[in-house]
Amino acid sequence: MQFKHPELLYALLLLLIPIIIHLFQLRRFQKVAFTNVAFLKKVTIQTRKSSQLKKWLTLLIRLAAMASLILAFAQPFSASKTALNTKKETVLYLDNSFSMQAKGGQGPLLQRAIQDIYEQSYGTEKISWFTNDGTHKNNSIQDFKTQVLKVEHTHRQLSPSEVLLKANQLFSKDKEASKRLIFVSDFQQKEVFPEIRKEVTIDAVHLKPIVFSNISIDTAFIASKNATSSKLEITISGYGDNNQNIPLSLYNGTTLVAKTAVDLSESRKNKITFDIENTEAFKGRLELIEPNLTFDNSLFFSINTQKKLKVLSINESNTNFLQRLFNQSEFEYKQQSFGNLNYNDIPEQNFIVLNELKAIPSSLATALKSYSDNGGGLFIIPSTDANISSYNALLSTFQLGSFSEKNNNERKISRIIFDHPLYRDVFEKRVVNFQYPKVNSFFTISSNAASSLLFEDGRPFIVQKGETYLCTAAINSENSNFQNSPLIVPTLYNMAQQSLPLPDLYFTIGSENRYSVPVSLIQDEILTLRDSVLHFIPLQQTKANKVNITTSDAPAKAGTFQIEKKEEFIQYVSYNYSRDESALLYADPETWDGVIVYKDVEELFSNIAKENTINSFWKWFAIFALLFLLLEMLILKFYK
Repeated sequence: MQFKHPELLYALLLLLIPIIIHLFQLRRFQKVAFTNVAFLKKVTIQTRKSSQLKKWLTLLIRLAAMASLILAFAQPFSASKTALNTKKETVLYLDNSFSMQAKGGQGPLLQRAIQDIYEQSYGTEKISWFTNDGTHKNNSIQDFKTQVLKVEHTHRQLSPSEVLLKANQLFSKDKEASKRLIFVSDFQQKEVFPEIRKEVTIDAVHLKPIVFSNISIDTAFIASKNATSSKLEITISGYGDNNQNIPLSLYNGTTLVAKTAVDLSESRKNKITFDIENTEAFKGRLELIEPNLTFDNSLFFSINTQKKLKVLSINESNTNFLQRLFNQSEFEYKQQSFGNLNYNDIPEQNFIVLNELKAIPSSLATALKSYSDNGGGLFIIPSTDANISSYNALLSTFQLGSFSEKNNNERKISRIIFDHPLYRDVFEKRVVNFQYPKVNSFFTISSNAASSLLFEDGRPFIVQKGETYLCTAAINSENSNFQNSPLIVPTLYNMAQQSLPLPDLYFTIGSENRYSVPVSLIQDEILTLRDSVLHFIPLQQTKANKVNITTSDAPAKAGTFQIEKKEEFIQYVSYNYSRDESALLYADPETWDGVIVYKDVEELFSNIAKENTINSFWKWFAIFALLFLLLEMLILKFYK
């Protein structure tokens, strides 16, 4: 018990006054003559005993009345340490990730939590709060109620360590303040809860869905392609108790193209394929119906009309192998002899092959460096009679190392770096009985650039730095059989294709996405992304014949967007939400040290109200004082 005015307790010393008066009163009995002395003697003894008892009762009751009155004025109360601390700081984290779409006992988890928080919030103190995509510091309760009703689902999801880090930024540095973090979530996390600060009280409201099932469209990709159609392969995943014959629809824009049923009764994953005709651009959308979590029921993708890659070969050797490779529908191939080279054609290309030039003049090296800096791809094939010093000047410019000498010993190209981007998706397995090509002579190179093909003794045959590739040997038919090897097709084809990374079928919102758009812009021109309701300007870098685009959190909503130059349509690009929250995996906050867990928001606020309650007792002591005074009056009147 504590007192609001403890200094008034000194008044209890006044209780000594009635005690002294009762103990040292000098009242004397007056003697009266009476004939029957024996009878009077007996009456005197009885009267004195009765008087003494009545006197002590009166004394005790008066002392109790005075003590109760003094205690009432001192205002006694009881309260917890939290309730007594006038410096209170509360930070609320409300998880609004997509997993909070799940249905609870009283509706979707997020909407129910928002409603409960709105109804239970009261008081005059400030509150700081944040969600996965927004932060609000020192809001009044009224402002908090207004803002919390506007919270919507987001693709972002903070981990427990990120929640604690952000909460610590909202707390003050006052060590005397009572700090409380309210953590409202379904705890669909995969990270162990970190160690918490001792001065912070953490209350976790663990919201649990009543249905632990979900169906998700995970991925879609082009499995194979021919001249007339492409085969689209889709992966569907199911979690929990799944239904049979779930309808899956394929749309091109708003037009239904195909529909099928997915059976997940026997397996958690199922693969579905659709054939798409290679005609015009395809603005695709996959759709299924599943009521629990809806964010992963759709998947947007886009297949654009493929633009031709511009390829130029600068030759001092036979070009038949290059013509066979690049005289295809997806390439716009041009060849020029070194003696008749038009330097104005270089900046317009996507990929250039230096086909066994004997020497590299400085003017060509300068033009190629400017072309490379603007994002162009380059493949350098040296001549068997190459001028080493002129080549080394070019290689130094591109940081590819340097040639030291020509080696005239035969070497077999017997090692393939399967993880290199040129060969990552070429082989179904890592072959060992491959028909490896060979060379009769090659140049020894000192380089720290990445290698894709190696000789049998571990020396590099092809090295790469950025979008520039270097072969260490001539590949004409006199020096090598590489032109007849199965390796030449994926090697040069992928070099050309990767010089202009075309957009994938779709990108994931929240990840760093990079792609190039084959378009030329003049000064001050920009590309914009637009759909029916939203448009924004992405981060972009303009090159000579393409624009490199980088996105991460924008756009905020999934869909297919048009890439436009002013109002001119360029191509489509699609974005989807991450599927990380599709798997129904939940953490158990009961196992976290220093965390108090509640089943719902109402239980949490009820406990907080109890902690902050101050129990005042002065009224009881005032009542006791009146009762004691009343009891004294009754004794004095009726007790004989």
